[in-house]
Amino acid sequence: MNRRWSRILVAEGVGAAESVVVVVLGYRNPQPTANLINRWRVRAGIRSIPADGGPGTCVIFSGGAAGGGVAEARLMADYAKSALRFDGTVLLESESLTTWQNITNIIPLLADADRIKIVSQPAHALKARAYLRRQRPDLAERLVRAEDYRPGEWLIAKPLLALYGLRILRGLRKDERTASP
Repeated sequence: MNRRWSRILVAEGVGAAESVVVVVLGYRNPQPTANLINRWRVRAGIRSIPADGGPGTCVIFSGGAAGGGVAEARLMADYAKSALRFDGTVLLESESLTTWQNITNIIPLLADADRIKIVSQPAHALKARAYLRRQRPDLAERLVRAEDYRPGEWLIAKPLLALYGLRILRGLRKDERTASP
């Protein structure tokens, strides 16, 4: 299920030297450093950046202070720079508290992107892609698959993630859960 969800509502990523925007969605993080889930999402986001990304390629970390304290976006950006030594372009969206708000608030940052990748656990990323499709179908046409699914990764937790995914995807229409453009 997780593998399938990572491939729904995305187009084939073709063409070299295009600008790519990788959006990394945050997860509730009440502590002063990035938690396990946010650290994994950051790593998946960084590996989703193509080697041939052109000018304008960047990573957007999105998430407010849903758990109190520092915004998830700031914690993820700090982890990317300090632990992963990421030195690429980073933008922060630190006001959103829900997935719908994540998408609403990043739309102005996506306008110049040739390709858009949304990174999270596969079901959550699918939900975000469906929300982008609802809010801005023109931008949703630029969605391509992120590197947020790898065989063997989260192996023990995958059944639980699949159950959780089924729950969070209930609000999506059938065509949003099964179709690709």
